[in-house]
Order: sequence, then structure tokens, then C-alpha cells
Amino acid sequence: MSKNEFDKDEQIVMEDPGKLYNQEILPVMPLRNSVFFPRQMMPLSVGRKSTIQLVDEAFRDDVPILIVAQKDANTERPTPDDIHKMGTVARILKVYNLPDGSKSVFVQGLYRAEIFNLVQQEPYMKGFVQRIEEQKSEGIETEALVATIKNGFKKAVDMAPDLTPEHLSLILNTEDPSQVADMAMWLINIPVKEKQVVLEELNVQERLTKANLYLSKLVQRLELGNKIQNEVQDEINKSQRDYFLHEQLKAIKHELGEDDENVEINELRKRIDEGNYPEEVKKTATKELDRLQRMHPSSAEFTVARTYLDWLLDLPWNTSTEDNLDIKAGEKSLERDHYGLEKVKKRILEYLAVRKLKNDMRGPILCFVGPPGVGKTSLGKSIANALGRKFVRISLGGVHDEAEIRGHRRTYIGALPGRIIQGIKKAGFNNPVFMLDEVDKIGMDFRGDPSSALLEVLDPEQNFSFSDHYVELPFDLSKVLFIATANMMEPIPPALRDRMEIIEIPSYVEEEKLHIAKNFLVPKQVAEHGLKEKQIKFTDDALHLMISGYTKEAGVRNLERKIADVCRGVAMEVAGGAKKSFVIDNEAIVKYLGNQKFYPEISERINKPGIATGLAWTPVGGDILFIEATKMKGKGNLILTGQLGDVMKESAQAALSFIGANAEVLGIETDFREKYDIHVHVPAGAVPKDGPSAGVTILTALVSLLTGRLVRNDLAMTGEITLRGAVLPIGGVKEKVIAAVRSGIKTVILPKRNELDLDEVPSHVREQVKFKFVSEMPEVLSFALRPLKKEEKPSARAQEAIAN
Repeated sequence: MSKNEFDKDEQIVMEDPGKLYNQEILPVMPLRNSVFFPRQMMPLSVGRKSTIQLVDEAFRDDVPILIVAQKDANTERPTPDDIHKMGTVARILKVYNLPDGSKSVFVQGLYRAEIFNLVQQEPYMKGFVQRIEEQKSEGIETEALVATIKNGFKKAVDMAPDLTPEHLSLILNTEDPSQVADMAMWLINIPVKEKQVVLEELNVQERLTKANLYLSKLVQRLELGNKIQNEVQDEINKSQRDYFLHEQLKAIKHELGEDDENVEINELRKRIDEGNYPEEVKKTATKELDRLQRMHPSSAEFTVARTYLDWLLDLPWNTSTEDNLDIKAGEKSLERDHYGLEKVKKRILEYLAVRKLKNDMRGPILCFVGPPGVGKTSLGKSIANALGRKFVRISLGGVHDEAEIRGHRRTYIGALPGRIIQGIKKAGFNNPVFMLDEVDKIGMDFRGDPSSALLEVLDPEQNFSFSDHYVELPFDLSKVLFIATANMMEPIPPALRDRMEIIEIPSYVEEEKLHIAKNFLVPKQVAEHGLKEKQIKFTDDALHLMISGYTKEAGVRNLERKIADVCRGVAMEVAGGAKKSFVIDNEAIVKYLGNQKFYPEISERINKPGIATGLAWTPVGGDILFIEATKMKGKGNLILTGQLGDVMKESAQAALSFIGANAEVLGIETDFREKYDIHVHVPAGAVPKDGPSAGVTILTALVSLLTGRLVRNDLAMTGEITLRGAVLPIGGVKEKVIAAVRSGIKTVILPKRNELDLDEVPSHVREQVKFKFVSEMPEVLSFALRPLKKEEKPSARAQEAIAN
């Protein structure tokens, strides 16, 4: 290899003779798994033929050698790229020939040096070597670092088996800072990479800092290892001690005739014999008890069998509560706890009546479906109180594992029954009211499908012999009154939905919320905040303001939070010494809750042509939505925004096509698509929207835009349209009508074929709104659009077409 072929980019230019001097050609000896430091004396094992030749010739000629560390210890024939450039010049003091042909070489480190250039690679490497002078360092910080390294080394000697007191004495008796750092590094067992970093550091203070860092890391590892070893040893000693003490205690009790195990076994046997258990349960429990008696108490199987026996004997196999079959008392209890919800109350009272006539009737399996906050869960508690039964609730939201329902088999460590059996045990009776909350939010993954496991639980033809994987005996669930709750029906699998009796709970209108607030929420929050009834009183106007101005929801959860906010404000004043009685009126509401959050905006928003109010169904009840349309000069493009789904986009296309086909009779320029681009936007752009029921509203907004006629601001509409202008039926009528009433809408346009669906709408809601049933779009336009001003009226022919 020529001089220019070795590390062209990293050749050292000798510009600072204070650092580099005494250039000479020396043999280069690669060293595996170690770094050799100046002033270090140690024997090295030499086995490579090339290295043996290097040692023989250098020792013969009394020539120093440069010892450098290999980058990879597994490299058998290192090249210049496989070795570090900086190493230590050393003198060979003694060479010993070993029986296997290798040699042991005793060397002494002299000084740091760096390979300048190689002049030979075979049979061994030889090159120009430059001695490198280190940068001395003195001062308080250097002294502190030296003291820290000595203290750290002392700790390492106490813990590391390969460090001896002689090594410690060597370090403690060394005063030169450079030697302290080098000596500490060659004595401790740390990675080659870290030792090389210290070797290459020429600034003595920086070298001490790095040496201290690596020594501290080693001490931490040694301390952690000792701690783990001590903990393991303590655990072993404790286990042995516990075993011997247990055996001694067993022998003492045996001598005294107080054998604890026999007492426990006898008590379990007595429970089996005297308990009210089915024969199959008694047989299984007795068999398990006999196995338990033969086991050693310290074995793992003993604990498993003992836990299983406890579960078997604690389950209420034949223990039931007596139902309260007084129908009037049950009705009174339901009315006391909840306002409205007539359909649910009627169904529970029907169950009571049938139970009174037929004692062995199976429990119904109900599913309450409705938006959040309408009282589905609390209704379950109320039903349990009315029947005189225990109430158990489990939440199924986010459950992915079938074992949550059926339990784990006993072969698994820490196995337990599923949540159904756990709930029955918690109730203590076999006929509780069992609520399965959030049944529409069950998940499914590789661990199984919990909804499939629920099929057996909720099937009256199967649940009389429900088998849990842990219990492995059939348990009768037919007496349990199961109540599931859900916000939406769609996510519930059809097979599971088919097993339940669906009862829909609608969202509340403002009058219902007012009644609930006065009779339930206000008394509850006043009591929970330590206030007395005479200290605080809410006016009806204040409650109306809270309902319409501070909350916007289908249920009453946020309303209850706002009432709690007011009660906290009053409680703070009372605690501060206020003696007066607080009347919460509109002014006080603003004081405690801040400015009004929501305003009725229908009349204000429909102040220009191109705006119409629609009705939408959402998972949390109905809602109103505004369709806005505008036009600009263009080439007939239709722009749709507001995060609309494909079906809703197609409704807008159909509406525009209908208008284009009937432009003349609608009083619209026939060439409007050639002159304008039309933009349709549905506000609340962050919320995805889809479905065909906005077709009527979109078409009305577009006609309003193109004719200049305003849409009535007390009106909302819903319905699907066709290209020929027919209005087709839609779903979610009840939720949409309730949303209209809640938003102050006075008139609702519905498809003619949805007229019978109004039977599902509560009567007190139907009384607050007028309905217009339509089957064709001209009927909608004639009813919904206000007439133009005189100077803006279309032709008589167009007026007649719109009217007809």
C-alpha cells in the first residue's frame, strides 16, 4: 500500500509540533477485546502467525511497537480500516513460548501515539507513528474529579469480583491525574468502545470527566446486580423459612388436636351438605373437596381448587328474592323516580301483572335505545326498586374478549368466571335486574366475539342452562330480568337484536326537561351541595333559560351539571357567611354561569334567499341543520361542502337536475347552469353528514336562491326526492319531530307516506307543531317559499306553475 492509500481524508498535518513530534516507523500490533493504555504493564496472548513474527522481530531488535484496538474482535486478519488510528506505544519486556505454539508477551505502555501512514501490511502492519502529547490540567475541579474517581473505584472494588484490594491500593497511591484516569480505565471491565474514547481524549480534565462517567455507570450496574441478587436470595430464604415454620406449626397443631386443614375441610363439607344446592352442584363440589383433601396446602393446585369451591358454594343457585307484585305500588315507585317514559313503565307493569297470574314466568329481555342522558341506566335501578329485586350493572363498552362474558377455563392461571356469573354472585340472588350497559359498543377481535357469547345469555330458550367456562355447570338465568341499553340499533348484530324486546326512549323536549329539573335534578343537587330547600329556589324562567340558553342536548346530563354549577356558587356564598335566601332568576343564572351560550337562530339565519332548515337524525337524537346555497359567475359547476357523504351529494345532484329540467315553470332562467356556478354548504363542517332525507331541503334552498324567494323561518322539512320531483318517505321521524319542537320550529313538512309514523311521536310533542304532508316537490315549494315583492314577481305563467 502506498502512502496516499491510507485514510486520505484523515491524514494528520503536522502544523502543531507541540502536539505531534518524534515521527518514526514502528510495527503495528492489533489487539482484540481490549485497549492498551500508557504506563500499563500486562501479559498479552499472541496467536496469529503475523503477530508472532512481529513480536519475535521487535523483541530481537529491541524496537517499540504500537498497540491499537481492533474495531471488531471477530476480524481474523485486520486491515487498516479494521483498527483504530490511536493507540499506545509499548516496549516488549519478556516473551514466553507456550506449548501450543502461541506466545505470551509481557509489555509496558509508554505513551499515546497515532498512526500517520502505513508503509507495510505484510507479513504484519508497519507505519509512520506520531507521539501525541496530552494537555495537562490542574486546579480544584481536576482534584475533585480525581477524588471522585478514587471513591467510585473503591465502591467498585467492594462489589466487583475481578477487582482486588491491590488494585485499589494502586489507584489510591497514584497522584498524577492523567495516570489516575488511564489506570482506572484499564483495571475496570467496560466496553472497548468506551475505553477507546478515554484513550483518544488528550485533555486531561475531559479524560477524567469521561472516565468518571464510565466508572459511575459500572458502579450503578454493580449496585443493581447486587440488589437483584440480594432480593432473590431473601426470597429463597423467606420461602425456606416459611416452609419450616409451617411444618413446625402443623406438627404443634397436630399434637394439640387442632388440625386447621381438617377443620376447614369439615366446614366446607358441612356447607355442601346443608346448603340449598342442586344435586349436580353438590356432586361436583363433593368431588372437588375430596381432591382438595388429598392435596398439600402449599401446592398451587390447592389454591385453585379452594377458589373454585368458594365460587361454587357462594353462587345463589336456588336463592331468589320475592317479587313485589303490587301493581299500584310498582307504578307509584316508577312515577316517583322518572318523569314520562310511559312506554317503558307500561311494559314493566305488564310484566308484574303476568307474574302475578303466572308465577314461573321467565324474565323479559328488554333493550332501551335512546340518546345519552335520557335516563336509561337510572331507569334500570328504578325498575329493580319497583320489583323489590337486587340491581346489577355491567358496562360492555369496549369489551373485546369473549371470556369477559363466559369466563376463563380453570387451566389458566388466575382464571375467574365471566362478568355474568360475577354479577349474579354480587347480587346474592338468582333473579336480579341485570343491566347490560352500552351493548352497542361491544368490540370484536382475535380473542372472540362477546356479542356471540351474549346470544346464549339473552335467549329465553337457552339461558336456563347457561354454562360458564370456569364454573362448568349449567346456571339458570331464566329468572333474571335482563335490560340492555344502547344509543344506536345499527351496531348491534342482527342475531342479538332479534333476542331482545326493543323499547325506544326519545329525547326530551323543553317542557319535559323543565319538569325533570324541578322535580328531580334541583332537589338532588341542592341536597348534594349541603344546602337546604329554604336557602335556594329556582324560578321557572331561570330553568327555561338554562335549558335553552346553556345546554343543547337530547337528555339532561348537561342541565344537571349547570344546576350543580349554580348550587356550588350559592354554597360558596353561604359558607362565606351569607344568611339570605337565594332566588335564582335569569340575572342570577348569568352571574353564576356567565353569558348565554346558545341562541334561537332560525329566524335570524333565514334572512336571505338560498337558506332552508332541514331535519336530521343523529346517534344522540334528532337535530336541525341549515342548507345554504349561493351562486357566482361560472360554467355550471356544483360545489358541495360541509363533509357530505356520497348519498347526500347525489341528492344535491338530483335536486339541481330537477330544477334544470323544470326551470321555466319554476320562474328560473333556463340558461342558469351556463352562467353560474352553484355552491351548496351545510354548516358544522367538522361533523360528517349523509343520507337521502336532506333532498327536499336542498332542492328548496336552490329554488329559493335562483328565484330570490325567502324560505319561511318557522318551517323545517325532511324527505327524499327523485328526478321527477316525487317526495319519498324517510326514517327517524320521531327524533326529527322532537328536534324541531326543541328548536322552536312551528311547522314541519313530512313525506305523505310518513304520516302513520307520527303515532310514535309523544302526543304532547305532536300538539306543539303543525304538519304538512307532501308527495310532490311543487307542494313543498308552494308551501315553503314566501312570495316575492311586487317589483320582483315572476311571470304569471311561472306563478301558476309553482302554485300547481
